Amino acid sequence: MKRVKYTRNPLIDSQPIVDFRDMLKKTVDRLPEDKAVYLYSRKKQDFSLTYKDFYENIRALGTALYKRGLAGSATAIIGEADPAYMTTYYATVITGGVIVPLDKDISDEEIINFIKLANVRTVVYTASQNNRIGKLAELLPDVQIFAPVTPETEEAVCERTVAFTALIEEGKSAFEEGERFFETVPQDMEKCSAIIFTSGTTGTSKGVMLSQGNLVSNAMMSANVIDQLDDRTTLLSVLPMHHTYEVTTGHLTAHYYGATIALNDSIKYVSKNIKKYKPDYLILVPLFVETMHKKMWDEIRKKGMEKKVRLAMKVSNLLMCFGIDLRKKFFAQILESYGGRLDAIVCGGAKLNPQCIKDFRSIGIEIQEGYGITECSPLLAANPINANRVGSVGPAVKGVTVKIDKEKESDETGEIVAKGPNVMLGYFNNPEATEAVFTEDGFFRTGDIGYLDAKGYIHITGRKKNIIILSNGKNIYPEELEEHLAGHDLFAEYAVVGREHEGELTITAVIYPNYDLLKGKTAEEIEGLLRQELNEINRTLPQYKQMRGLEVRETEFEKTTSRKIKRHKI
Repeated sequence: MKRVKYTRNPLIDSQPIVDFRDMLKKTVDRLPEDKAVYLYSRKKQDFSLTYKDFYENIRALGTALYKRGLAGSATAIIGEADPAYMTTYYATVITGGVIVPLDKDISDEEIINFIKLANVRTVVYTASQNNRIGKLAELLPDVQIFAPVTPETEEAVCERTVAFTALIEEGKSAFEEGERFFETVPQDMEKCSAIIFTSGTTGTSKGVMLSQGNLVSNAMMSANVIDQLDDRTTLLSVLPMHHTYEVTTGHLTAHYYGATIALNDSIKYVSKNIKKYKPDYLILVPLFVETMHKKMWDEIRKKGMEKKVRLAMKVSNLLMCFGIDLRKKFFAQILESYGGRLDAIVCGGAKLNPQCIKDFRSIGIEIQEGYGITECSPLLAANPINANRVGSVGPAVKGVTVKIDKEKESDETGEIVAKGPNVMLGYFNNPEATEAVFTEDGFFRTGDIGYLDAKGYIHITGRKKNIIILSNGKNIYPEELEEHLAGHDLFAEYAVVGREHEGELTITAVIYPNYDLLKGKTAEEIEGLLRQELNEINRTLPQYKQMRGLEVRETEFEKTTSRKIKRHKI
């Protein structure tokens, strides 16, 4: 069947989401029994999971949690992409619990800290986490169940180990015997249903509390923006599943439509899996898109085709102005390297090079930029496909009000603030931080600086917050890294910032040395000693958090009257 592209799906108007359980049941009811929700592989063996079986697994897990007295408690999940991830997500939330997705790249200390903070009672984990969970289990005495997902991880890490598959079977048996808790438990859309932790081991970490109402509303907002999806669409899920961006746009919205999601099993195999699964859609961060763009041109140049391709792009773009779209024909060979069916890429998490958007659009792959923040579940705005407004992140999505909070009316820019049903409940156990991010009239302060143009499109010009967003979408919190710099005698004063270096944002430690300890040393020797100390610190950090850049100051940092470093002056 020929795909109908870029037309509003009538499902949005006829079947709005009430809650997760209602959405899943309606999706299952209108799809064929053999319709796949997930395509995935384990140990090089391919699997497919149908929507019907997916829902029954969710219901079974929720029932098992209830029978074990864990309905309403917190469940953490950590590991690589797997159908069990969203099975656990839905089962926990629908039965009144709190899902706590954890980044598999965080430290052991952070895992322990977050599990204890959220009062987690069940931990679900995939194969890559087996050894780690085995080591940490004795440090987490309040966790009642450690549930390994895959067969190779079902060996007991402690006496509290219960295989995920065993929980599913347990729940199915209880349902067959008449237990109907899962299908009858009232859905409280306003209570905390998810805690998304930022990184950090002390006071710098925050737990973003999202309700089911937040997530459901944002899934519908996403559906309104990416409304060309349907039950014939295949998406390739590439981003880590602990990302709210990936969950909302890549899973909740896809499940609403009944799309099929292929799970990428490794960053190393993205290109291979694009060719294997032939997706219609990708949901990515700029690093992936920019890498794809670079590889495309490298391959074109290698074949000596650059002039020919650029000419074809110009001709294609001209024809598009007259409503003639021959991109799929002109660039069929290039498009085949992306599986041959790729229509669009949704990109968010950081600023994307505008040339990527222009070039991919020229060959027939639309790129839709979005803007969001975890505290808003996360989507706030999206640039409609074919809007031709490169440089803007688009207008606010339906249901969200965005305005610019200016210090003076005459200012051209101000802080972007937002209000809507997708905005978080607050920060977990942190009322002071919660109060600080809301205006008196209830708008959430995004920390981004920008303006709205005459048509209501949002333009971001800078960041007010200290957060550093890398091109891979990772959020880096300077205060956390500065904790690692504390206590080193050679560092008198320090700050961590993001610096542009050869087109890449680099995490940089800016240090004012303790010159009293470095008397008689040359500038080169001082920098060498500081670099040596910094390298030692970096060895204790995940690779994506390491401070590759170093700047040595000759004078102290400029400070406020309360002796705080003026970061905007660095």
